[in-house]
Amino acid sequence: MMKSFLSVAFATALMGALAYGQASTSSTTVATDPSGATKTTTTTTESAGTVTEYTPGQTLILKTEAAEPLHYKFSKTVTYVTADGQVIEASKIRKDSKVRVHYLKDGDDMVVDKVIVTKDRD
Repeated sequence: MMKSFLSVAFATALMGALAYGQASTSSTTVATDPSGATKTTTTTTESAGTVTEYTPGQTLILKTEAAEPLHYKFSKTVTYVTADGQVIEASKIRKDSKVRVHYLKDGDDMVVDKVIVTKDRD
């Protein structure tokens, strides 16, 4: 019975994540070593959509399948690449570009560290 419940819960969570354009979910693991030091590990999350607003090096607003557009901030170092992995200039990202973004959750902020152009504007 518990196994069925967990399967349904996992499937529901997965469908919710896909509906919001996320290819993976973020997770944070906090561990304390024997000396008492705390180590935090964060997993990168990815979303895909269409750029609706973009200020290089500062912010990006992405229209996904979610009801509301997603707002991102940029980390100090952001890598911009094409779908086949070629590094490009930030200026190649424009309104209506189809992109995937890798980001980390930092409090309430989603901080981008990589932008992948999947398709140019139509």
